[in-house]
Amino acid sequence: MKHSREIFAIALPAIVSNITTPLLGLVDVAVTGHIGAPVYIAAIAVGGTMFNMLYWLFNFLRMSTTGLTAHAFGAGGSECATILYRSMLAAILTGGMLLLLSEPLADTILAFMDADDESSALARQYFGICIWGAPAVMLTYSMSGWFLGMQNSKAQMWMAIITNLVNTVISIVLVFGFKMKIEGVATGTLTAQWIGAAAGAAFIFFRYRPEFPGLHKLLDTKPLLRFFRLNTDIFLRTACLVAVTLWFTHAGAIQGTDVLAANALLLQLFMLFSFFMDGFAFSGEALTGKYHGAGDLKHLSSLIKSLMTTGLACALVFSIVYFLAGDMLLNVLAKDRSVTELAGEYLPWAAAVPLCGFAAFIWDGIFVGLVRTRGMLMSMFAAMCVFFAAYFTFRPLLYNNAQWLAFNLYLLTRGLMQYLLYRRQISSL
Repeated sequence: MKHSREIFAIALPAIVSNITTPLLGLVDVAVTGHIGAPVYIAAIAVGGTMFNMLYWLFNFLRMSTTGLTAHAFGAGGSECATILYRSMLAAILTGGMLLLLSEPLADTILAFMDADDESSALARQYFGICIWGAPAVMLTYSMSGWFLGMQNSKAQMWMAIITNLVNTVISIVLVFGFKMKIEGVATGTLTAQWIGAAAGAAFIFFRYRPEFPGLHKLLDTKPLLRFFRLNTDIFLRTACLVAVTLWFTHAGAIQGTDVLAANALLLQLFMLFSFFMDGFAFSGEALTGKYHGAGDLKHLSSLIKSLMTTGLACALVFSIVYFLAGDMLLNVLAKDRSVTELAGEYLPWAAAVPLCGFAAFIWDGIFVGLVRTRGMLMSMFAAMCVFFAAYFTFRPLLYNNAQWLAFNLYLLTRGLMQYLLYRRQISSL
């Protein structure tokens, strides 16, 4: 298949990176699980969720940097260094803002989490240490985006691997060697984030040696405003995504612990699929931007067809596996038979998710590469409206089935809307 080699050259390291990234939180949970009290595990779960919610909203730094860099790379690469420094400046400013607002952010998120007093106190301690890694995390987003735009997903992968190795070693040493508890786990995570960012920066400056463009060019009003406009579009798009995700969890919670647990198991199947599909979306970001920047519309068109074919094949594999072996996977994830049997009742919905959602992932990557972030925002907003309309329409009749129906319709709407927007805008590419 045409373009398959370059698609997989970017997608495979990105998939490894995607699978590796959750290990940062998993290591923290595993280490605290041996401290001796369940409250520490609960505190890490709350603290980890706090950062997931917070940092997820700022992933726009990676996506906008990828699109702009890939476009500049395809056009000859003269602007790539400027985009890197502009993105890193935005990352430092964003990280600094998070530090300044850390107290009210902690209060707001903890109030939303509604955990018990002891868990909240420990989670606040964890948050208070790890928040000092915010500038490093933002810089990592910028550098990851730049690496992808430069068609180099291996560097992003090694940043993730280094971060997780450092976190594992330091957390174990501090907790078991120096008898530190929650502060040892948090310090391990914080140290790993800064070392990971330093490794990425070292690779950039030793491998690429990007020349500093000067403050005048870096702060040039027109490209700076475009950069922040793109980031605003992606931020609002991510806010819509977070709204759907949080409501999905809330809708399960109000139906009781068993339904919440069953949905959580099924969402793990969606997360596994998303790790792979995001890898192909990253290929779409990098390669679409390269061909669009070079003005090569012939290869751009064939690339999009190859991406969709690859995405469909991947989705078919996941859906078939989930239909045929989903019950076995659920039993691997949990031992409670009542929960796995309940999850099995909704398994067909989860098995349909890859087929309903693959196009949304691929189109997201394509729109990032084309730097058409407003289209991403429009499609996500429309999909969010479809989700809530379907949920509230069918909830009285279908109960938990209603939110899975709404979730599949939400994914389908995203893909369909982006396809229609692409067809409408293709003449202007």
